[in-house]
Amino acid sequence: MPRVANEYAVYIMLEGGHREEVRFPTIQDFQKWYQNDLMSRLTSDEMVNVPIKNVQGEFLVIRPSKVVGIRVEPIFLSSLERF
Repeated sequence: MPRVANEYAVYIMLEGGHREEVRFPTIQDFQKWYQNDLMSRLTSDEMVNVPIKNVQGEFLVIRPSKVVGIRVEPIFLSSLERF
């Protein structure tokens, strides 16, 4: 049985060398945000909100045109593999 990640760390690399980390509870939540908020405004200089899971009600605001890369890493709370 494949392991299921407890959450996903998303690293957003921005123009100028800055890197921000946000976490999503599921890969579907990340994909929904990515498709609806980021990809739909990819060339825009309009600000978009990036939800921050760890702090309720706090948002990271970025310009989609300044994103140069995104890395998604599954986070497993257990280090034990069960078969």
